Amino acid sequence: MKVYVFGNDNIERDCSALEAAKVVADAGWDEGVEFVFIKLNEDLPFDNRQDAIIMDVVQGLTEVTLIQDAELDRIVLPPRTTAHDFDLGFQLKYLKKLGKLGRVKIIGLPMAGNIDYDRIHSILRKLVAQDMQGS
Repeated sequence: MKVYVFGNDNIERDCSALEAAKVVADAGWDEGVEFVFIKLNEDLPFDNRQDAIIMDVVQGLTEVTLIQDAELDRIVLPPRTTAHDFDLGFQLKYLKKLGKLGRVKIIGLPMAGNIDYDRIHSILRKLVAQDMQGS
């Protein structure tokens, strides 16, 4: 099962997902999981109605949360004035609207505070089990 990891190493509040994936991998909690690190401004490696599991920071969260596909509409988009303002939330909503994206699950991490690695591990175990069952 692939988990697409987004973030920016140069911005402290946007690098938590990158760090969390490395911690989980180093702890050996990632059995059945392949972390795919997405570079800044790289095209999304999933489309054509493909399902995707993403790990990224989400503004407004206070704890690690699994955001299901049906909850994507609740993602609030920041104001956009240039092409650089089209973030992951915008891209996901846009691909969904065009019918070019399958189901999406986001392992959302808070932008501030401590990361609950046990919660990430629990979510990953659940997602791997679902993947193995084909659901």
